[in-house]
Amino acid sequence: MCGCRSVCVAWLVAFTHLLQSPVFSLSTPQQALRTCHPIGNPSELPVLKKEGDINLGGLFSLHDTVTEPDLSFTSQPGPVQCSGLVDGPLDGVYIFNFRTFRWMQTMIFAIEKINRINSLLPNITLGYRIYDSCSTHFHALRTAMTLMGGSEEENASTSCSGTVPVVIGDGGSTLSLVVARFLGVFHVPQVSYFSSCACLSNKLQFPAFLRTMPSDFFQVDALAQLVKHFGWTWVGVVAGDDAYGRGGAQIFVDKVRMIGACIALHEIIPKNHGQVLMSGIVERIHRSRARVVLLFALEQDAGALLKEALRQNLTEIQWLASEAWITAAVLSTAEFHPILQGSLGFAIRRAIIPDLQPFLLRLHPSMDPEDPFLQQFWQESFGCQLLGGGEMISTNKPACSGAEDLANLHNIYTDVSQLRISYNVYKAVYAIAHALDAMQKCVPGRGPFAGRSCPDNSGIAPCCFVFYTIFPPYVSVCVSQLLYYLKRVDFTNEYGEETKFDNNGDPVATYDLINWQVSVEGKVKYVTVGRYDETTHSKLEIDEKAILWTGSHTDVPLSVCSQSCPPGTRKANKPNAAICCFDCVVCAAGEISNQTDAIECVQCLPEFWSNPRRDACIPKDVEFLSYEDNMGMTMLAVALVGSCCTLTVTFIFACHRTTPIVRANNSELSFLILSSLWLCFLCALPFIGEPTTWSCMLRHTAFAITFSLCISCILGKTIVVLMAFQATLPGSTVMKWFGPLQQRAMIFMGAVVQVVICGVWLAVAPPTPRRLLSRESSRVILLCDLGSALGFSLVLGYIGLLSTLCLLLAFLARKLPGNFNEAKLITFSMLIFFAVWVSFVPAYVSSPGKYSTATEVFAILASSYGLLACLFLPKCYIILLKPEKNTRKHLMSKFAH
Repeated sequence: MCGCRSVCVAWLVAFTHLLQSPVFSLSTPQQALRTCHPIGNPSELPVLKKEGDINLGGLFSLHDTVTEPDLSFTSQPGPVQCSGLVDGPLDGVYIFNFRTFRWMQTMIFAIEKINRINSLLPNITLGYRIYDSCSTHFHALRTAMTLMGGSEEENASTSCSGTVPVVIGDGGSTLSLVVARFLGVFHVPQVSYFSSCACLSNKLQFPAFLRTMPSDFFQVDALAQLVKHFGWTWVGVVAGDDAYGRGGAQIFVDKVRMIGACIALHEIIPKNHGQVLMSGIVERIHRSRARVVLLFALEQDAGALLKEALRQNLTEIQWLASEAWITAAVLSTAEFHPILQGSLGFAIRRAIIPDLQPFLLRLHPSMDPEDPFLQQFWQESFGCQLLGGGEMISTNKPACSGAEDLANLHNIYTDVSQLRISYNVYKAVYAIAHALDAMQKCVPGRGPFAGRSCPDNSGIAPCCFVFYTIFPPYVSVCVSQLLYYLKRVDFTNEYGEETKFDNNGDPVATYDLINWQVSVEGKVKYVTVGRYDETTHSKLEIDEKAILWTGSHTDVPLSVCSQSCPPGTRKANKPNAAICCFDCVVCAAGEISNQTDAIECVQCLPEFWSNPRRDACIPKDVEFLSYEDNMGMTMLAVALVGSCCTLTVTFIFACHRTTPIVRANNSELSFLILSSLWLCFLCALPFIGEPTTWSCMLRHTAFAITFSLCISCILGKTIVVLMAFQATLPGSTVMKWFGPLQQRAMIFMGAVVQVVICGVWLAVAPPTPRRLLSRESSRVILLCDLGSALGFSLVLGYIGLLSTLCLLLAFLARKLPGNFNEAKLITFSMLIFFAVWVSFVPAYVSSPGKYSTATEVFAILASSYGLLACLFLPKCYIILLKPEKNTRKHLMSKFAH
């Protein structure tokens, strides 16, 4: 057992700064080690008490402020008194808090109910000592110390027994922080019913703190999931300047950022509630352009801000409420309907306690004239003053008649439709009762403490400690026996709800999602539109159809910094702006985005291209020189016209084959040239149409062989012309080497060489169809790959060689005598041929896609037309239009001269 000496020393260490105040003092150091007590009589603090075998402490903030006594240090201070915010920032704030008074009565109700039943704590009566903590840190600590120290007479004794072994309260998180630090020194259990700050889950700082109110960590998690569910990415946060507001808001900010949303603003409501400060916060909310704002504050702070928002007509905001004010009656008045209708927030699960309302209505001042709270409650409720007792709240109000009936009173005290915090108080009392019951039922030899011992139930008080060992290295820890049992409470009450605490002293988190809706009568209805339960897989369940949003709208409000980027665009962050503020940039050609708010565009596969909306990849258009497009049709027409012209010339020559101009220089070569030219025109046709394996091999080999045959024929004709004039010289026998047989052999050899080249080309690396898939182009270019650039070069080179020989020989024979010297025509035809094919090479290399094929077709047709026109157009002109010149005499006249 720990002695009273240890307790007093701990008091001296923990509260040296408090002992400097006139409220507490010590006599001499020697006396300090023997006794320690507050100066003055603790009975000066108003207390509601009832003695029992075990007394439970209670702390409830029935008032909002404390009237400090005169601290002149020249006389003993007067008693501390609690008061309310008569001229506070909210109209209608009561001097006396009816809601908190209902919580306090619920504690008494639960204690008396336990005392009446025999199944829980038989033969043991519970009592209580309840103080008003006045919503003030200092006063909350003073009442807690009073609960631990007992009366002045008890402190003066040598026994070490406090007045209560456990404390229920306080309500606010900030107050509980102060009380928990004090009670934690002595490991006195504290069970709070309304303190939700996540910081209180730290067992290193608050080892004896438990609560029936879920931690803000879970509430904030529910709020963050709510933001994620409705797609809000631009959210404002306004918090009260206390542990509850700052702690909860910071957790919310961190969670919201984790889900990808952004904080539009983060403001703190100062405690002085100055209009200038409140006005600045409201203006910043308006400038932030956030449509959804979380107000995480106590109802007093929330009311101060909302009143200023109402004054500035800030009606377009969708408010998210914390559980501290979502069911606050002081904000449920018609005054706030324009801005709060449609508000959403999570509240503690509502419960129904059937026998509670009759218990609340039983009160009457005659029941207990010494009750310091009942007297003021009665006067505040009925606007009258009790004569001969109680605290006078106003000298201008009539005296109470005694016939007032609470059943006719309609305020938050008598309203049991929203029992949330009251139910937490109810569960706290029952949790303590079950812990005490477990202690009483401990079987010796099966206990949880050292040596399997049971707790000492002879005097359950805060000074009763026990040493026990835990895991290695077996450190001894001094803890309260009641705290040990309280941490392990696990029971199901008569309403079917399980009550237990986790390792942090927190209960299972369950919330109702509340939506403020105004009824036809103009009253606020707290409509449950969803539920949060941390034990379920989905956790959050929402009935969206039941929600009425701000402004009585049924559509979910949109709260974003930038509008969502539609498919076909991507998000581009703005410089020096939050990640939720962005521009929508259209995807580049060949890229798509098929979802809303895409971070980046996706490149289409090589054979696909983006559609005009940039939201889908479609197959690329296949591009080749086809018969359907204008260019292909033009080339086809030109080729057919050329072949027809060739056939026409052939027909003309056939009809006039006996005339001198046709028979000159071997008419057989003329017909062979016409035939090869006809094939040259037709060899352009395989270049038009979709390339296939056969068409690719045919187009190049046909072109090479036909042109080689044509140029070989022209070369043979040129040689014949040149040799014919040489044969006229006396004694010349040259023509016997250039007779018809030799000419045919020459032409055949000229064509065979090209055939061999083409055969080797086709055997080694033949031309094949090829698809050019460029990521920068919306078309697939289908063309014939040359297979071997060397083979194609040899083909062109050989044709060039034949053309060069023909040009040189024709050039040498250009001045030979005769009215119709064919060598001149061959010279011109070769010059045109060279001009066409020399310009073809750079044009072919630089032309993209089907235009390269078109360039090759153009070169074939242009050179064919050039040969046809230069070689045969003058002859046709003479045959058809100048027949008088188509005589041997005329052709040889110049030679004769």
